[in-house]
Amino acid sequence: MVFRDPVPAELTRLLHLSHKEWQPLLSWLDTSGLALYFLDRMKALNRLDTMPEPILDRLRKNLADNSRRIDGMIAESVALQRRFQDAGLSYAVLKGFSLWPISVPKLELRSQIDLDFLVAEEHASEARRILESTGYELTAMAGESGRSWEFETGENYAPSLDNLYKSGMRRSTDLHIEVVDASGTSRLSRTEQVSFHGVNMPVLSPVDLFLGQGLHVYQHVCCEHVRSAHLLEFYRHVIARRRDGVFWSRLRERVADDEETCVRLGMVILLISRLMGRFAPEELTRWTVGRLSATAALWVDRYGTRTALASFPGTKLYLLLQEEMKPMGLAAKRSRVQALLPSRLPRLIARSVPGQTFSTRMKQYQIQVGFCCFRARFHLVEGVRYLCESILWRQHMNRVSQ
Repeated sequence: MVFRDPVPAELTRLLHLSHKEWQPLLSWLDTSGLALYFLDRMKALNRLDTMPEPILDRLRKNLADNSRRIDGMIAESVALQRRFQDAGLSYAVLKGFSLWPISVPKLELRSQIDLDFLVAEEHASEARRILESTGYELTAMAGESGRSWEFETGENYAPSLDNLYKSGMRRSTDLHIEVVDASGTSRLSRTEQVSFHGVNMPVLSPVDLFLGQGLHVYQHVCCEHVRSAHLLEFYRHVIARRRDGVFWSRLRERVADDEETCVRLGMVILLISRLMGRFAPEELTRWTVGRLSATAALWVDRYGTRTALASFPGTKLYLLLQEEMKPMGLAAKRSRVQALLPSRLPRLIARSVPGQTFSTRMKQYQIQVGFCCFRARFHLVEGVRYLCESILWRQHMNRVSQ
């Protein structure tokens, strides 16, 4: 509600929160990615007096830490890009820094963990060589047909809530390999140059950038934990383009015959509208939200706010949405059974590196075991909640259809 314009009167409720009541809210702000956006917004509204001094001090320290961390990530991105350019690679920056300044006016406010690059298929091997020559190691090949390569460095500590804003975290970079389809369509052929800290940074074209961001948000809606910061950033993108009729015409022309993309955008726009009020141009809403089924819209009304504002690690209510999206051609990446009963252990968050002491390695094992127990409890608790809610959902659907 704080980010709505005008700000609703409920903002005054913050005045009556005790220091103890602020603690779970701070944790939620951290995991949702909204903590520093919230601090900046409250400063702009001249309402910092609504927060207890210890809470305000903590957020200010987080901002100072995050500013140094983002400066380091910017330097890392610029250094890698210069090497990519020297090697003549066809690439573009994805997500993160490419959202500046439309969606993210101040980069130091963003909770960003890794760097993302889109690389032409024929240049993927060279991009990998460059990353490995600077200390990165390929740790996973994920995504569709293994076209998302995940790299990490072995030193330093893994990201955690305790050091979320601090510099010195393990470096992480993803390469997304672009394979040109039979029609010859290529996002890399439409990139634009942006001056960014001394380098000409290639980013996706305005329409591709908007689509990439919107579809990325949809992916988060259809998973366990929705980072509310992603919703806010997309909201800002739409607001910034609201009166740009030429842009919306080009966007519609690009996806007019792509029913699945329109439905995905519609789901994101409807969810944000329920949280923050109507914000999208009427025409955009008509050909996106207007294509949603009645049951998909009903899921947003019944579970949207609960899902978007859930504390980490989230819920499994998205599985109900996936079932309702199937008739519109949007198949889930994994089955409901696989989501409820995972057959694999969680990813490694504490990797061993050569030369570690025995005590350090044992501490890493302890962290990994703790993480596995944390995930097991989540699957058990949220799995039971999902099963109970699925019964209520079907009963509700039956009453609506009568």
